[in-house]
Amino acid sequence: MAPWTGFPHPLYAFDLASLRVAWPRLHLGDAEPLPQDEAVLEAWCWFHAGEFRKAVDAGLAAAGAGITAANKAQITYAGYLEPSERVRMALYRQAAERAEAQTATAPDNANAHYLMGCALGRYGQSISVGKAIAQGLGIKVRAALETALRLQPAHAEAHIVLGAFHAEVIDKVGALVGRTQGASIETGLRLLRQALKLAPHSALARLEYAKALLMLEGEKHLPEADRLCQEAAACEPADAIERLHVERARAELLD
Repeated sequence: MAPWTGFPHPLYAFDLASLRVAWPRLHLGDAEPLPQDEAVLEAWCWFHAGEFRKAVDAGLAAAGAGITAANKAQITYAGYLEPSERVRMALYRQAAERAEAQTATAPDNANAHYLMGCALGRYGQSISVGKAIAQGLGIKVRAALETALRLQPAHAEAHIVLGAFHAEVIDKVGALVGRTQGASIETGLRLLRQALKLAPHSALARLEYAKALLMLEGEKHLPEADRLCQEAAACEPADAIERLHVERARAELLD
């Protein structure tokens, strides 16, 4: 891998012991089981600290469940910190391929399906939603995320990403074409509301719900969307990825 951009905020400090204590709070969103393998847990320490490149390297070296940590770190880094669109797209494709391979070896791993859907969805946004639909990626993204929710109904992050998928497809290609991808306004908003119930601390859930309200129901929901963004900006981040979400909310308020 080429050099990665560093986390632009103070790193968070996690060791194996402190991460075990913080695990239920940090993984409320993705319902990832606490690893028993210390090498896998070490990869997650790097992830939560903001050392995304080290998290990828450690997760790949640990293999098995470590692939989940590696993929989540790579997708997070690509989405928030990688300045090159070309590199960003390559990182998404690589993570999607690894996650898809993981679904073959561990078909009951909800986060393998979830991260495949995330990576493909982000890649699809990069090439444009219309092109992604034409290439069949829309159906694949929805299927991966729905599988994740079937395996783990309390997966708040899968609710967020699938709800955002419904909203973005309809916003970009319209309700008629959106129906061919299984997208609907009602389902998208329901998924995002459920995400907030499952992860009430989540800045990301608030941001995506606010965005979906404006996409799907227009400016009449601007006051509610603004309130959600303000709540997101006021969230107290517990790790690096939450800090990125909060900083995104603060940036939205300034726009």
